[in-house]
Amino acid sequence: MTIEPLSPLDDPTPAYLVFCDIDDTLIRCRSGVEFLRHYAGSRHGAEGERATDELLADLYARMARGMSREEANREYHRAWRRSPVDEVEEHAARWYEQRSAAADFYITETVDALRRHRAAGAAVALVSGSFPLLMPHVARAVGAQYVLGARLERCGRVLTGELLGRPAIGEGKCVLVNELLDLHPRITPEDCHAYGDHESDLPMLNMVGHATLVAPDGSHAPVRPAVMA
Repeated sequence: MTIEPLSPLDDPTPAYLVFCDIDDTLIRCRSGVEFLRHYAGSRHGAEGERATDELLADLYARMARGMSREEANREYHRAWRRSPVDEVEEHAARWYEQRSAAADFYITETVDALRRHRAAGAAVALVSGSFPLLMPHVARAVGAQYVLGARLERCGRVLTGELLGRPAIGEGKCVLVNELLDLHPRITPEDCHAYGDHESDLPMLNMVGHATLVAPDGSHAPVRPAVMA
């Protein structure tokens, strides 16, 4: 996993940190899934899209039978084996440009919340198990200073399909949150905020003093103290 600073902070010591999931928390889609289908279709046409749909259907079926989200995330990334990095990066930029043009791509309530946090002097970190090469595009659009996620293993300029370290899912997100907090020893977790949409985000939400669940309709609700206990 890696902590990637996207830009220097205006203040090297932010007032507090904000940790935000991406899919269904900040944007209204599962970015990695959509991008895989887009990439396969761009390279192989309808056959590529059909093969991707079959792969994803099999993955969802295995999850229904008990496969963990962490292992499912690893299996997803194995679909990128032998893909040229330069080509994937080019397609990632193209997919983001096209997809983000939709009026409902971003969840307005979350974007507005991040804007308020930044105005209050906070530094924003996106924490996600989404495809790593997509995450910086979203981060730059919302002014996030950090991208916290998995690292893609490479052999030269080709993806191997493996991740370096554990996926940024569940407890994996907690590891990244702790690493960033360690870089800011003057900031306490109780002063920080976190946003997520899924039960797998609860370990991360439970680490901070101000946690928010994002509902499917985009509305926000504070995590109850009983959940955070």
